[in-house]
Amino acid sequence: MLLEFLAAIVLGLALAGVVMAINAATGRRLPSWLAPAAAGVGMIVFMISMEYSWLPRTVDSLPEGVEVVSISRESTWYRPWTYVRPLSLRIVALDTRRNRTHADQPGRVMTSVLLLGRWMPARRIPVVFDCTEGRRADLHGGVELDPAGDLPGADWRQLAPDDPALAIACNRQP
Repeated sequence: MLLEFLAAIVLGLALAGVVMAINAATGRRLPSWLAPAAAGVGMIVFMISMEYSWLPRTVDSLPEGVEVVSISRESTWYRPWTYVRPLSLRIVALDTRRNRTHADQPGRVMTSVLLLGRWMPARRIPVVFDCTEGRRADLHGGVELDPAGDLPGADWRQLAPDDPALAIACNRQP
């Protein structure tokens, strides 16, 4: 975040400098407001470009075995351009490199869900998908796997049959 801010300031100063050099070369014929306007417009365009390029940069940087499950798209009033093209600031991904099964429960897959957001640290949530019954349980708050492969106290959530996370987790069993 800090590096993008510094890059925007450097870009603004460079654009203002270019306009001032052109103004000096043309005998001071350009209006005096043009240098700060060029700096401001350049910084705004740069920041918009960085926001829209976050999604492809992040997805391209995911290691092999991490699959994107969903991407949020949103529009906000203080970013009016997002009404033309919604902005993606959050990704949910599944880390299939960590898929595990229990010998007594072969229809269940334990894996990790990754929550990625712009300007936010990545969060990893351990999850168990029940491929035979189409449901999911998050492993938090004292929920532990017992020796038989069951999850006593787990809060199972029924998933839609076409849920992408369920399909990815169940199709990439170890």
